Amino acid sequence: MSKDAVDTAKAASRTDAAATPADAGDAGYSKDLKARHVNMIAIGGAIGTGLFLGAGGRLHNAGPALALAYLVCGVFAFFVVRALGELVLYRPSSGSFVSYAREFLGEKGAYVAGWMYFLNWSTTGIADITAIALYTHYWSLFTDIPQWVLALIALAVVLAVNLISVKIFGEMEFWFAIVKVATLVAFMLVGIFLLATQYEVGGTTPGLSVITDHGGFLPHGMMPVVLVMQGVIFAYAALELVGVAAGETAEPEKVVPRAVNSIMWRVGLFYVGSVVLLALLLPGSVYSADQSPFVTVLSKIGIPAAGDVMNLVVLTAAMSSLNSGLYSTGRILRSMAMAGSAPRFTARMNRNQVPYGGILLTCAVCVLGVGLNYLMPSQAFEIVLNVASLGIISTWVIIMICHLVFVRRAKAGLVTRPSFRLPGSPVTEIVTIAFLLAVLGLMGNDPDVGRKTLLLIPVIAALLVGGWFAVRRRVTRDEDRELANLTK
Repeated sequence: MSKDAVDTAKAASRTDAAATPADAGDAGYSKDLKARHVNMIAIGGAIGTGLFLGAGGRLHNAGPALALAYLVCGVFAFFVVRALGELVLYRPSSGSFVSYAREFLGEKGAYVAGWMYFLNWSTTGIADITAIALYTHYWSLFTDIPQWVLALIALAVVLAVNLISVKIFGEMEFWFAIVKVATLVAFMLVGIFLLATQYEVGGTTPGLSVITDHGGFLPHGMMPVVLVMQGVIFAYAALELVGVAAGETAEPEKVVPRAVNSIMWRVGLFYVGSVVLLALLLPGSVYSADQSPFVTVLSKIGIPAAGDVMNLVVLTAAMSSLNSGLYSTGRILRSMAMAGSAPRFTARMNRNQVPYGGILLTCAVCVLGVGLNYLMPSQAFEIVLNVASLGIISTWVIIMICHLVFVRRAKAGLVTRPSFRLPGSPVTEIVTIAFLLAVLGLMGNDPDVGRKTLLLIPVIAALLVGGWFAVRRRVTRDEDRELANLTK
């Protein structure tokens, strides 16, 4: 059956989209996510291990210029989520960009988008459980417990929570996000107070002199800033959760624009603002990859309990990120399974309308991460961070390509663009894609991890090609069946 025939039938059927979902994977979900849930998911998902743990090692390597890296990557992240927001208002779907890739790029595009996103979040899940174990080791009570045991316990707890219902997920993410945002605000207020009063932090007087006396804005040159870009992209990797969550909210046309538009100023405040403060409080060389930079600062101001409290908060942030990863991959895999490009069991839903099959598959990969924590506890976080970056960069590129095709079809009169739009199309999409590919290429300048990660691309490509040949007949049968249902 030709792709054009399927697209034509789908377009014709969309006149009654409310009654019959355009994507079969959207059927069966509840609409229990409220506006406050989606608003906090939009920013809360991104405030996780990438900022709370990853910023420490990046400050050590790149210095104060890390703030510029966060700003630049934040602008492009906003473009991506704005493009996705426009697609969501065109047609909300729990399958999100996989569903849009299916419509605008065909089943092969959806297949690549879905499995690369699964790669992103399954490896991000490994990073999260690694971070949880590292955070827990901060307390002497847990230092004798192996890192892999703590990682396994964290995974089991979050899995249990995620399988209950989407309403519980939304409520937990709401409060997780409230805690993270409130803590960042509190830290920034403390940081501003320390700056204003010139209160010594670990023997260092805060201020611009901390930067100027330790190598300036670029203490190690420009290359380390460039090399941390993929890690910064990883820090923003959950912003696209807005698109997935929109499929389970009753009024996406009202909720999504507010959530998307709030992302830009929040990124500037929480990411760029907090990194600038960190750079003004302590030299970059004091921070390290194995401890949250916020914990480093608060532990040095003479209040030991401050570090304990902050560590508990960042532990919560990692749990939240893991929770979000299981949520999103469950929905994405179900959309793929309904089209035949993922295992059938990932389409299964429990009585609480939760796609437990996909969630369990993601957990299975995370269990491999428990093994990684056993074999290479000191390198586990950086290894999976780089692999996750491959997944998120490819996902964002596919979102922008989908938007390009969507705009082209709108100009041809085949679809109608909503009033909420990505500005500057098609230049914005092209520049964003070029930037993301440049970040990917620059990973080759990192001989320790980045270059080895790039060597995985041919392996991943071979696995995707082999997988496609394994599922293409089933995909074709499902396309034919869907076309027959649409044309009845």
